[in-house]
Amino acid sequence: MAPGHLFVLESPEHASQQALEVAAGARHGYGPYAVLKAATTLLALLLAACATPSPAPSPGPSDTAPAARPAAPTDVSVPPLPEEDPLSQRLTAPTDVKRLDFRGGEPQVPIRLMEGRPQVTFSPRGRMRLRFGGPEDKVLEAPAGTVWKVRVTQGEPAVLSSRVQLEEFRFADKTGLATAQEEWQARGLSVRTHVLGALYGIAGKVIDNRRYLLLVDEELTHEEAVARQAELLRQFGTRTTLFEEVRTPARGILEVRDRTGGVVGLAQDTLMAETLDGAGFDVRQVEHNVGYDNHGFEDRSFRGTLQLAVDRFGTLAVVNGVKLEELLKGLVPSEIYARAHMEALKAQAVTARGEVLAKVGVKHLADPYLLCSEQHCAVYRGRTGEAASTSAAVEATRGEALFSQDGRLVDSVYSAMCGGHTEDNEIVWGDPPDPSLRGRPDLLEPPAGAPSPSNLEEFLKATDLPAACRLSSFAQPSKFRWEKRFSAAQVNAFTEKLGVGPVQAMTLEERGVSGRARLLMISGERGATQIRGELNIRRLFGMLNSSMAVVRAERDAEGRITSWVFRGGGWGHGVGMCQTGAIGRAEAGQRYRDILHHYYNGAEVAPIY
Repeated sequence: MAPGHLFVLESPEHASQQALEVAAGARHGYGPYAVLKAATTLLALLLAACATPSPAPSPGPSDTAPAARPAAPTDVSVPPLPEEDPLSQRLTAPTDVKRLDFRGGEPQVPIRLMEGRPQVTFSPRGRMRLRFGGPEDKVLEAPAGTVWKVRVTQGEPAVLSSRVQLEEFRFADKTGLATAQEEWQARGLSVRTHVLGALYGIAGKVIDNRRYLLLVDEELTHEEAVARQAELLRQFGTRTTLFEEVRTPARGILEVRDRTGGVVGLAQDTLMAETLDGAGFDVRQVEHNVGYDNHGFEDRSFRGTLQLAVDRFGTLAVVNGVKLEELLKGLVPSEIYARAHMEALKAQAVTARGEVLAKVGVKHLADPYLLCSEQHCAVYRGRTGEAASTSAAVEATRGEALFSQDGRLVDSVYSAMCGGHTEDNEIVWGDPPDPSLRGRPDLLEPPAGAPSPSNLEEFLKATDLPAACRLSSFAQPSKFRWEKRFSAAQVNAFTEKLGVGPVQAMTLEERGVSGRARLLMISGERGATQIRGELNIRRLFGMLNSSMAVVRAERDAEGRITSWVFRGGGWGHGVGMCQTGAIGRAEAGQRYRDILHHYYNGAEVAPIY
C-alpha cells in the first residue's frame, strides 16, 4: 500500500480457505501485495458487521445460522474498498506532516507522546474523523466515547546512517566554524558542515534557529559511529554527539480495530485522527520517563489531533498535533512549581514558548515528529498535566516571546538554580557570545563588599547571600550550595575510557563570570587529557550539579588519594533565567516583564501572534 492509504475490507466469503492461502503465501515468499490481497479477503468476515453488510441468506437444509457477533458502533461511517492495487498509489508521506502548521496564526506542533509500541488504544472526546490520506482522502467517522486500537503489522525499521558531530555554531559565527574546520583538519580528520534549523517570520517577528554543525565526513552505521566517538574521546578528550539521517524510511501496515476487536481498515505508515469540535482524545497507557527511575504508564488526555505513525523502529509512534498555547498548558506545570507566584509562572510561560520555537527543526530529524514529551525536549502530559494557575499564566501571556533589540527571537534557556550568579552562554556551550545571554549577579540587594565569583572559594562559602534563588520560598539550601564526594575508585571508573590510568590530579579551568568551568584537566599515571564543555564535565561525573565548583583530593596517611570532593553552587547550567530566582523576584514584587528583562540582559517581551 502507498503511504497514508486506507484499505477497508468488505467481502465476507470463504474465510477458512483464505486463511490457508494467506499462510501459504507468506511461507512460500509470494509478493507483499499478493499476500495482502489474500489477507484482505480473510479479514472481510470480521468486517461484515461494521462496514456495510449484506443481508444474510436464510439457512438451507444443511446450513446452520451463524453465531451472533456484537455490533460495532452504529454511528460509524466506513469508506469502501479501493479496487486498484494500493501499492501503485503515490500518496502523501508521513514526513510531509512533520512541520509547524501556521493556519490560524498560532503554530500547531507535532509532539511525540510515545514510540516503540506495538499498539495503542484511544478514545475521542468528541465526534472523530480518522483520516487515511490518499487522493480521495478516505475517512472513517465515529462518535465520542468509542474505543479504537491501532496496531502495526509488517513493520520494517528505517535504515539510518550516522555521522559524528564534533561541534555546533550559531549561523552568524562563520569565523568560528572556519577556525574549527582548520583545527580538526590539522588533526587529520576530514570534516563537513551541515546547516540545521530554519528561518521564518511570524507577524513581522523573525524566528531564526539556524546553526552550523561540524561533522566528521564519514557515513557510518550506528555501531561504527559509537566506536568512532569512543576513539575521538580517547584521542582528543572530546565528547561528541551523533547526527542521523534516514536512508530508507520505516514502513508498516496500520490496522484499525473497533471495540470488539474487528479490523475496520488498514493503512500504510500513517493515520490522522481529529475531533470535529476540537475536544481531543484520551490515550491509554502512555509510556513516560523512559530510562528514569519513575518510568511507567499512565492514561492521559490530550487536546488537538493524534497522528499514528510507523516510527524508526518499525513500531508505533503516537504523535499529538497541538496548538502551541495548549502545548504550553500541558508543559509549563512540569517545568516550574504550579504553586509559585503568578508573575514567576508568567515568566516561565514566556520562556517556554520561546524554547519550543527555538527547538523546532533541530531535534528528532529521523523521527515522524518535531519534539518529544520527555526531558530531552519538554516534559508534556497534555490535559492530564494541566494546572489552573499555569494555564492562567499561559493565557495571560498568550503569543508573547522574548526578542532582542534587533528583533530576533531570544533563545530563552533557563535552569533550576543559578547559585547567586548566572553565566555567559559561550562558557557553557562554546558558541559565540549572545548579547541576551550575559551572566550577571542574581542578588536582590547587592551588599557592599559581598564576595564575587572571581574569588570562587569565598563566593561558595557565602551561604547567606541575598540571592533571589536563596530567598525564594521554594529554595532548597542543598541546591544553592552543595558538596559531592566520589571515591578514588569511582573517579577512576568515570575516567577509564580516557586512557589516562588512575587519576592523580584534576583542575577546573577557563571559568566564566559565575565561576562555572568549561575545561577539566585530568592527569593520571599513564598520561593527561582534558574534557572541554560544561555539560561534558558534568556528565563525566554522572551529572554533577553544576560546574560552578572547586575540586580537591583527599589523601590517607601515606599520601594516597582516597576520594575527590567537589564543592559548588547552583543546579544546572546557569544560563538565562534562574527559575528559583524568578520565584524569589516575583515574591519580592517584580513583574514578569521585569524578571525577564533582568535575566535576558534587556530583552523585551513582544507578541508574535
